[in-house]
Amino acid sequence: MSDDVWVFGYGSLVWRPDFDFAEKRPAIISGWVRRFWQGSTDHRGVPGAPGRVVTLEAANDGTCWGMAYRIAAPDVKSIMAALDYREKGGYSLETVELKFHAGEPVSVEGLVYIGTPENPNYLGPETAERIAAQVVASTGPSGPNDEYVLRLAEALRTLGADDPHVFEIERYVREFS
Repeated sequence: MSDDVWVFGYGSLVWRPDFDFAEKRPAIISGWVRRFWQGSTDHRGVPGAPGRVVTLEAANDGTCWGMAYRIAAPDVKSIMAALDYREKGGYSLETVELKFHAGEPVSVEGLVYIGTPENPNYLGPETAERIAAQVVASTGPSGPNDEYVLRLAEALRTLGADDPHVFEIERYVREFS
């Protein structure tokens, strides 16, 4: 296991990892919050009409629930190449500490994709109502943007995670649909 790699998913990777993994475990990262501030022109929108997907925003007292996936050493190169392609829309790879609530180990170093303000698809903060309106109007090669919001909210509830930002966007998406 020494060359295995952990990857933390906090968006579609929570409910649709789409790769082979050796293990998956709910996890938390500290110092970050999930926000619908990243534009998607390759999955949930198109150029000129981007959808909105989540990225992470640094927050001293923040925590972000998600799913951690352990990739077995022989599969790391091919799976990370596929993830790099999947997350090509402005995401960079960062190292974080993943904390688990049950089992061993209790924490590990892992990788996470973050769309920073410097990337060309970063849309930044907006009101929940405007984010939801953009989501409802957007569709891309991976499907309608509202599906992304609804599936993420459902997956977070299954994990027992409380994410007021996601749940507020979900509420407006349901209202506007």
